[in-house]
Amino acid sequence: MSTIIVFCHLRWDFVFQRPQHLLTRLAKHYKIVLVEEPIHHDGESFMRTREVAPNVTVCQPHTPVQQPGFHDDQIPLLQPMIAKLVPQNEDPIVWFYTPMALPLLPQLHASVVVYDCMDELSAFKNPPRQLLQRETALLNIADLVFTGGPSLYEAKRTRHANAHCFSSSVDAQHFAHALERADSHPDQADIPHPRLGFYGVIDERLDTDLVAQVADANPDWHVVLVGPVVKIDPAQLPQRPNLHYLGQRSYDELPKFLAGWDVCLMPFALNEATRFISPTKVLEYMAAELPIVSTAIRDVEQPYSHVVAIGHTPEEFIAHCKAALAQTPEQSAQMVEKMRKVVANTSWENTASRMRALIDGTTPSRKYARLTTPEPVAETQAPNVNPLRTPASNAPKVGSVMVGGGAAAAAYQVGDEAVPERKQMQASSVKPVIKLDV
Repeated sequence: MSTIIVFCHLRWDFVFQRPQHLLTRLAKHYKIVLVEEPIHHDGESFMRTREVAPNVTVCQPHTPVQQPGFHDDQIPLLQPMIAKLVPQNEDPIVWFYTPMALPLLPQLHASVVVYDCMDELSAFKNPPRQLLQRETALLNIADLVFTGGPSLYEAKRTRHANAHCFSSSVDAQHFAHALERADSHPDQADIPHPRLGFYGVIDERLDTDLVAQVADANPDWHVVLVGPVVKIDPAQLPQRPNLHYLGQRSYDELPKFLAGWDVCLMPFALNEATRFISPTKVLEYMAAELPIVSTAIRDVEQPYSHVVAIGHTPEEFIAHCKAALAQTPEQSAQMVEKMRKVVANTSWENTASRMRALIDGTTPSRKYARLTTPEPVAETQAPNVNPLRTPASNAPKVGSVMVGGGAAAAAYQVGDEAVPERKQMQASSVKPVIKLDV
């Protein structure tokens, strides 16, 4: 059984989403070793490992470095720990969710290199400044590129010859438990109906002003928000008697919350952070067969506007909520029929199977051999190379791209270890530099 080593910016125990869905299914055919971002620890570096599912091992590096994520300062400490993860006499598949881990690739002797681009991380709050450079380098090295939705696919397909769109899917059987409407979660038992609900990460992607407007539109409506608050001050969230924040819940609990809702909400802000998102919850809401009202997220509006009500303004969003609550049995039956057709056409099992076929059918390019680790170069001597810049036609061709150097910004991940703006450590005068021959 081949091994897939995965570098991920999300904690396994955070919100159960695309990585968990795909990797637990791919684990039927591969041994999955997922490496999370380092955790700060005073003392000697070590790797904590645990099996979270059959054939899925999560590795948490602990280091004394305070810089967040796969920062340059972390790389020398991570390299020996990562090297021990490589099975003897095996060239593993290496799978990236974050380009920031790219400097760890050379020593792994990868067979196939996969970049599963589930988000435009550079558009999130406080991205590392090297993120775009490292993504460009990863796109030059990867054998396969998967994207989490049509918008991301359009953004990446011209940058890689073997890019494939795999939109978020759904475990329909899991969310069918929401059809047992009487089996509502007990933590919302005291919240009156009608209930308009949202679950997911509460961060800069949520339009909190719109949430407040929905609550103010009718004091008899009760808006339920389930999920962790990340990268925004909880004290700044709107507070109303009919607004209920129930915190982060497990994946297994979500159908029970859905069972007690009357309308499902997707009140996303329209900003750079949501420009490329393809929300997994839209299909989960459909599997629960509840009315859905969303803002005009492209990857929701274009494929699903025939079944999801799209509010282009706050007034239109609220009007759709009113209409959803007033649906006749005939209208509900028509809506459910459309939802069932959408849900029947996709599954995480099918998505994972198609990805596996592409991986197994790909001839390794061994482009990672372009990455070398030269002697450390003083940061003051390192050239300022921008791999996104197109050289002038009369300029000599440059033979390498420098990936790394410098201090990263605050953490960008959406996870339980996301680091708000931290005072950065004084950058060392000598940095490891990764050289990419092009």
